[in-house]
Amino acid sequence: MSRLLIKLLGLDLLFLGIYFLGQNIIFATGYYPYFYSKIPAIGSFLAIMAGVMTLIFFRKETENLGWILLGVGIVLVVFSGGVILKPTSLWNFFVAFAALVAGYKMLTQGRINF
Repeated sequence: MSRLLIKLLGLDLLFLGIYFLGQNIIFATGYYPYFYSKIPAIGSFLAIMAGVMTLIFFRKETENLGWILLGVGIVLVVFSGGVILKPTSLWNFFVAFAALVAGYKMLTQGRINF
């Protein structure tokens, strides 16, 4: 197989795994009676956007800062209560996670070791 085909197959598997895992996650907004209740939601949005911008535009200079900002943003999303996890079966989780891992391995290494 050509390397390009392997990379494309890996990318497809990676997106398929993200899609199936993302089917059971709902991001919700809500009414906040006080202004300070919105701070985790606003902070998560700003941290995730700053992390993505840092990783895209300043990768070599501030790579660790970008990952830290993404991690802080994800933690603040959970604390804001804006994430609802729907129940899923173990089989669906296994298939989605296997597709995610296999796609990542094919994309980075070009092969899957069994």
